[in-house]
Amino acid sequence: MAGKLSRSVRKARKKPGGSNVGKYKGVKSFCGPAGGSPAGSFPTDTISRGKSALKLAHNAPNPGGIKACVYRKYPSLKKKKDGGSVHGTFVDNGIRWL
Repeated sequence: MAGKLSRSVRKARKKPGGSNVGKYKGVKSFCGPAGGSPAGSFPTDTISRGKSALKLAHNAPNPGGIKACVYRKYPSLKKKKDGGSVHGTFVDNGIRWL
């Protein structure tokens, strides 16, 4: 199959985060370039692909760019800020510990 790919796709697949470039023919929404990966990587046309992009962002040269792009498209995927340290108390599953 590698012989049927264009030269630009083969070149892009060698870059960090670009191993699946060219595999998403009908997809028009990608976050790869935001993270320094080639165009056509990290598809985000559905929320499940957005979740996958977040999980695989560590493979990109700039994972923060991928995450920011996904969070812009799907703000509901952003983790809530509660559950952490709040003014000297620790909140764990709704229970406050001093």
